[in-house]
Amino acid sequence: MGLLDSLKAKLAPAKDKVADLAHQHGDKIDHGIDKAARMVDEKTKGKYSDKIQSGTGKAKDALDRIGHKDDGTGGTPGPGGTPGTGGTPGTGGTPGSGGPTTPPAA
Repeated sequence: MGLLDSLKAKLAPAKDKVADLAHQHGDKIDHGIDKAARMVDEKTKGKYSDKIQSGTGKAKDALDRIGHKDDGTGGTPGPGGTPGTGGTPGTGGTPGSGGPTTPPAA
């Protein structure tokens, strides 16, 4: 067993615990993320609003993934699509897998 495998095995229980906590307290965490974003936006006088909004969205998406809120109930994906379903690079899909949908003309 390599070092990385050993490390993964030791961190698995912590990962499960974090996932459980994220699932149980997701609403509180979302509220905290929003509150922090508002405070930072106020302190910077709106100079970085777009970046703060983008970071907030990414943090909430990560929270949803960690808490397994995408439990297969058919929720609507965000603007980036569902990760791993062949989106174009930079939009939330698997990088490099969003090739052409029609065959090239001969």
